[in-house]
Amino acid sequence: MNSYEDIIDHPHYQSKTRPHMSMQNRAAQFAPFAALSGYDESVRETQRLTDRRIEPDESEIAAINDKLQYLSLTMEDPQQISITYFVKDASKEGGSYETITGILKKIDAVSGNVVMDDGTKIPVSDIYAIEI
Repeated sequence: MNSYEDIIDHPHYQSKTRPHMSMQNRAAQFAPFAALSGYDESVRETQRLTDRRIEPDESEIAAINDKLQYLSLTMEDPQQISITYFVKDASKEGGSYETITGILKKIDAVSGNVVMDDGTKIPVSDIYAIEI
């Protein structure tokens, strides 16, 4: 009686009142579950790299100011420019540098922003480089 001889030749039991479970649902019973909700997202966020902000020196600030002065004097003759600027990360320390290319719409001295033709507002303090 130790080798299942009494039941080995019997057919597999099928319930007449309950539907047969699919293989996918049967496998789902044994799937791992997330004991800590949000943990995977937290780990991915921690692994995401950000750049640290590079503070331009006085000569680089002077060059940016000179280019902004030149652009403000030549606003009636639109020209395409590229601005590289720092974008602070919303959820962690640091950020990233982005470059936008387009036509300068205006330089708003009151708010301290440069406005591009597509509506992008860039704080002058975040500008790292301007290419004309």
